[in-house]
Formats: sequence, C-alpha cells, structure tokens
Amino acid sequence: MKTRKRIGENLVRKLTKVAGGASYSITLPINIVRQFRWKGKQNLQLKIHEKKKRIVIEDWEK
Repeated sequence: MKTRKRIGENLVRKLTKVAGGASYSITLPINIVRQFRWKGKQNLQLKIHEKKKRIVIEDWEK
C-alpha cells in the first residue's frame, strides 16, 4: 500500500480522522522530525495564519 505521493519536491500527505472523528492527524516525514530533534509525545504548538491558509508547528515553550 502506497501512503505518500511525490509531486516535484513536495510530499503530499492525507488528513486522517482519529478518535472516532473528534480529531484529525497528519504524518510527518521522519527526516523532518529528526531535523528538528522532536521526540515522541513532545509538546508542540500550532500557529494558524488564516489569511495565508497556513499552519505553523513550533516547539512549545513553557
């Protein structure tokens, strides 16, 4: 089963329902997670730019 498509230099990912449809998830490539040195269950924060239709994922700072 193929789970990702390469279009040019971009990896295309699908949005998936989890928790009975109460939430959604998207998988990140392992090389991106390693590049940012993120760990499993690490707290991350989302910044949403509605005008640009962008979601920015950042390390959560206490």
